[in-house]
Amino acid sequence: MGIVSRFEFATAARIIFGAGTLAEVPGLAAQLGKRALVVTGHSTDRAQALLDGLAAEGMVISTYPAGQEPTIEMIEQGTRLAQEAGCDVVLGFGGGSAIDTGKAAAALAVNPGQPLDYLEVIGGGQSLANPPLPYVAIPTTAGTGAEVTRNAVLRSPEHRVKVSLRGPLMLPRLAVVDPELTYDLPPDITAATGLDALAQVIEPFVSSQANPISDSVCREGMRRAGRSLRQAFERGDDPEARQDMALASLCGGLALANAKLGAVHGLAGPLGGMVDAPHGAVCGRLLPYVMEANVRALRERMPQSEGVCRYSEVARLLTGDGEASAEDGVAWVRALCAELAVPPLGSYGVTEEDLPLLIEKASASSSMKGNPLALEREELQHVLAAAL
Repeated sequence: MGIVSRFEFATAARIIFGAGTLAEVPGLAAQLGKRALVVTGHSTDRAQALLDGLAAEGMVISTYPAGQEPTIEMIEQGTRLAQEAGCDVVLGFGGGSAIDTGKAAAALAVNPGQPLDYLEVIGGGQSLANPPLPYVAIPTTAGTGAEVTRNAVLRSPEHRVKVSLRGPLMLPRLAVVDPELTYDLPPDITAATGLDALAQVIEPFVSSQANPISDSVCREGMRRAGRSLRQAFERGDDPEARQDMALASLCGGLALANAKLGAVHGLAGPLGGMVDAPHGAVCGRLLPYVMEANVRALRERMPQSEGVCRYSEVARLLTGDGEASAEDGVAWVRALCAELAVPPLGSYGVTEEDLPLLIEKASASSSMKGNPLALEREELQHVLAAAL
């Protein structure tokens, strides 16, 4: 059985999952504060039922649209709005961008200084001194799992990189996951977010920092994504498929917050900072090539390690074949990405000339440290070249 190393597991103070649970949010939010900042996607249209419900509870509402991946400037604007409006609770309603924007604004609204003081890699990396404003996270996609993570991913166009504002105090006070909010997602967004969710239940499972609790949620997430991602892509109105993917996304968030990710996200971070590309689509494009590189490197350099066994279990969970090998899992993921029409990295303007800088930036990422083994520069070069 082996000795279990010390580990911690932390998540949102409260998680509510289920179809129709959005209706519960206004009453619960009113218990946390009276003046709300509501961060949404491009427009407030999809959030209108939520806004009406908050108003019916007598809450004063300010809205902030976050229709793109959050930048440092966007976070500064959202923070100022929360402060000037005297907000005492923040809600994020949307995809990962809206949720991360709200999470960062809730933290910085009550902490001194500038975002750069707290950011990893490009900033001061200071710890938050004060607990954030109470934060309610309501995802409308099934991908990032940001509703249960302790960081917000921000893009710095100046530095051409994505970095995290991170801290244990940033876990949301309440996460409400209502699969009904994903029913109208178009196929391309379903594919991109779904592949991000899939990567986030595979990478923590094979991570060097996996633990028994993260393992259990990863297994559940892989089973559900394996049987339902194709179905959600092909038939977006399938309630069972949408429920499975919402759960897979939640499992991914729970896992990555407590066991690191890996080279997929280690490379996706700097890629997202250098080109305008959907995070999930980038992760989906990289996933089979990173899996292939890891399996090959483990067999060559660490053949007796648990890593190969873990990738074989990934294959069995995804394919439903009790005899599947690690290589079968790689083939299954590659075929899935082809069916979901994941664009090559070159379609976003990535070129071979960009690869050395991408690898250099990836080496400094937190995610890369969770990969089951350190991939050599030539191996990372091969992954990126194949994904072009």
